[in-house]
Amino acid sequence: MSGPESTDKSALLDLVLSHLDDDQAQDVVTIDLEGKSSIADYMVIASGRSTRQVAAIATKLAEKVKQAGFGPVKLEGLPAADWVLLDAGDVVVHLFRPEVRSFYNLERMWAFGDAPPVAGRA
Repeated sequence: MSGPESTDKSALLDLVLSHLDDDQAQDVVTIDLEGKSSIADYMVIASGRSTRQVAAIATKLAEKVKQAGFGPVKLEGLPAADWVLLDAGDVVVHLFRPEVRSFYNLERMWAFGDAPPVAGRA
C-alpha cells in the first residue's frame, strides 16, 4: 500500500518502535499483519523486566502516540501489568513480563508461513 495512509501506518510503527527502544523494552518483535488480519496492520511484541516497567512503558507509549496525533489509545491489562495490550489502531502492541510472554508465545501463534516474525525493524 502507498500514499498517505501507508505513511501514517509506517510513522506510527516507527514511533512505537522508537519509544520501546528508548524505554529499554526487551526482545522487540514486529509482525506484519497487513492483508492477513483485520485487527491491525502491525503487531509489536515486547517484554519489560518487571510489572512496574511494563506498566511504565505502556502508559508512556500511549501518551506519546496520542501526543503525536494518532488519536486515543486503548489500554488493557494495566492493573496487573503482566500483559498489557496497547491498541493504537493500525499498530497493536503487546507488552509482557518475560515469563508471561513465554507462556502465551504470541510470536508462534501469529507467525505465518510466508511472513515469520522479524526482530526489530530495518
